Amino acid sequence: MKLIVGLGNPGGGYSGNRHNIGFICLRHLARQYGIGFSKKQSQARTGSGTIGGSSVILAKPQTYMNLSGQSVRLLMKKFRIEIDDLIVIHDDLDLAAGKIRIRRGGGSGGHKGLNSIFHETGSRDFIRIRFGIGRPDGEFTSQAAKNEAVSDYVLSDFTGDDKKLIKPSIELVSDAICLLLEEGLEAAMVRFN
Repeated sequence: MKLIVGLGNPGGGYSGNRHNIGFICLRHLARQYGIGFSKKQSQARTGSGTIGGSSVILAKPQTYMNLSGQSVRLLMKKFRIEIDDLIVIHDDLDLAAGKIRIRRGGGSGGHKGLNSIFHETGSRDFIRIRFGIGRPDGEFTSQAAKNEAVSDYVLSDFTGDDKKLIKPSIELVSDAICLLLEEGLEAAMVRFN
């Protein structure tokens, strides 16, 4: 069994935010495979089904982004998921909007949701699907101003142009997950990176 987690913040006010692209991709994947998020368990909305011949649990943590690891740890314990069977979809400031990259392991790039998962699971060695959202434009007079601009940016909604740009990539994430489950990480990396 695989645990596929989309990172984001719960609540309607966040639903279109750049930071919620993990939720957005997971929702698309769930619709494609007829999986509903009908259960509330382990601090997450979850659904189960079969994708690419594998049994999966899809999860949207309801802890807010910075505490995502709490839900991931509880889900892994509940369903006896090993770190090799964890797949996390998340936003990435260091990739251009709409670009996706698949990898196992690596750093967080300052992503607090990933840092929470690292802390709670004690590992970085899970598969990640990084979805590029780009960075805010402009020059900043201080690190504090830059941090504030980044925070405002990730918590803002995708613009109309951005929505057109990311729509095909949201579909690609579903294709990548299916290939990943059917043929493995290397095949998915070769095709989608």
